[in-house]
Amino acid sequence: MKQIKAAIIGIGFVGAVHIEALRRLGYVEIIALVDEYDAEKKAEKYNIPSAFSSYKEMINISKPDIIHICTPNHTHFEIAAYALNRNIHVLCEKPMTTTLEEAKALVSLAKEKKLIHAVNYHNRFYPMAHHMKETIKDGTIGKIFSIHGGYLQDWLLYPTDFNWRLVSSQSGKTRVVSDIGAHWMDLAEYVSGLKIVEVFAEFTTFHKSRKKPVENVTTFSKSEDTTEYEEVPIDTEDFASILLRFENGAVGSATISQAFAGKKNKLSLLIAGSTMSLELDSDDLSNVIIGHRDQPNQVLTKDLALIHTNSKKLVSYPSGHTEGFADAFKHCFNQVYQSIIDSEATIEYATFEDGYHEMLLAEKLFESAKKGCWIKL
Repeated sequence: MKQIKAAIIGIGFVGAVHIEALRRLGYVEIIALVDEYDAEKKAEKYNIPSAFSSYKEMINISKPDIIHICTPNHTHFEIAAYALNRNIHVLCEKPMTTTLEEAKALVSLAKEKKLIHAVNYHNRFYPMAHHMKETIKDGTIGKIFSIHGGYLQDWLLYPTDFNWRLVSSQSGKTRVVSDIGAHWMDLAEYVSGLKIVEVFAEFTTFHKSRKKPVENVTTFSKSEDTTEYEEVPIDTEDFASILLRFENGAVGSATISQAFAGKKNKLSLLIAGSTMSLELDSDDLSNVIIGHRDQPNQVLTKDLALIHTNSKKLVSYPSGHTEGFADAFKHCFNQVYQSIIDSEATIEYATFEDGYHEMLLAEKLFESAKKGCWIKL
């Protein structure tokens, strides 16, 4: 198999996950990393041969086949455009940019260059999420009536919790919607096979200002021991309550929060059909709950003998061995890299078109929250 050369730009929490997942594929060589903080120390830690503080310098010198963009949102556009213009494939963390205009430009550029373009909506690659998708595609649950769930975290509960995502100049207009709500909406659309066509939202910012530590604080880290702060006004939402209408007439609702004590990273998806329902919870990724009206409910556990035939490709371990967050990254990246190797390979990962669509949803949710009304896409 062809050895693909990759470079990682941004080595925070998620950049490290990218490195680990790529190395599990076995046919990827990570030739360089880029980070503005301690790049050389990070390269040594992860045993990567080259370190740079400038992505342009790295691309011009190392010439990777593909880059992974794991930097703050406001940098995505210029990095992706620079790489695409030099015929380098791009895998980008979400959201792919901070404006619709930038996202649309990247879609056009990637198509023009005929390069692989992906956004890391990794939740598509949990085996039981994929099983739900295939079950719905087969018509087993009947007509979809409604779709529910949400995404809850608590890492920004306190006014002393701070991260670059809190500031719109770096994250974009929306925060919880673009950061974790987009994951839920992408999964809801992907699993159901239905697109969202109309939205209604209410946004709430619990902390109108926050205490920003003087020193750098990384994602999900705690800042209780910090004694030096500066007060920073917050212009992004901590919470979003969302109502949805889907293209087949189905309705939906989702609760998105980064200030829900005790919920570290909880995604839930419930899909109600005319004959049965399906439920997935990220706290129990090995199981799908199948709801019935006239017989006992069922719990289907991940097992090669039981999972949908089309979903078996995402099962790496025997029944009873949970496949979770890092495994979903691995399977997502494998599909992206296989599409570099083989132009006829299956594409189930999110492309730049999907990234643009999720940004459009975020834009319309922001508009709805401002106007207090339903907004059509």
